[in-house]
Amino acid sequence: MQININPENLHFNFNNPKFYKPETIIGNNIIFKNATIEDTEFILQLRVDNKKNTYLSKVTNDFKLQEKWLLEYSNDSKQVYFIILNKNQEKIGTVRLYDQKNDSFCWGSWILKDGCPTNYAVETALLVYMFALQLGFKSSHFDVRKGNESVWKFHERFGAIRTHESEEDFFYSITFDAIKKSLIKYKKFLPNTLIIEK
Repeated sequence: MQININPENLHFNFNNPKFYKPETIIGNNIIFKNATIEDTEFILQLRVDNKKNTYLSKVTNDFKLQEKWLLEYSNDSKQVYFIILNKNQEKIGTVRLYDQKNDSFCWGSWILKDGCPTNYAVETALLVYMFALQLGFKSSHFDVRKGNESVWKFHERFGAIRTHESEEDFFYSITFDAIKKSLIKYKKFLPNTLIIEK
């Protein structure tokens, strides 16, 4: 599937949103690849990195448990988990879409390896939103640890609104209008044509 991207004139079918797992989504500088058990070691390395997992749910450094989770994920229609690659096909991170609430989705499990160009974070967010809009979602909700200031400020620059907070987290939502404004604002990071390979 090829989607011609014109952020000023977006048209999507917002009826009956639901997740599916494409094989790849090809952006300008990065590629999303559906996660499989072959990615077990890479994911585990990221998740047990003490610097990277500071603001993520803790996981046990157990290869078999991570592999089991990925096997179960392959049959789970309620989430999409991507490995992020650069154009050299090198694995550089992860991101996940999950927790559908009507026409809103949550995204997280977002990790990029050290040394990635700063524009990769912007492009990741844009690809997440473009894919979600194509799935039929109109908005997003998510939470960020209060201590993870660079990430919640990043989301606020994208137009996310803080709705409430807990002792540890800020909770956010972002509307279609705010997503569209960010797609226009950062359109130089998007390809003219987004390729989604099923």
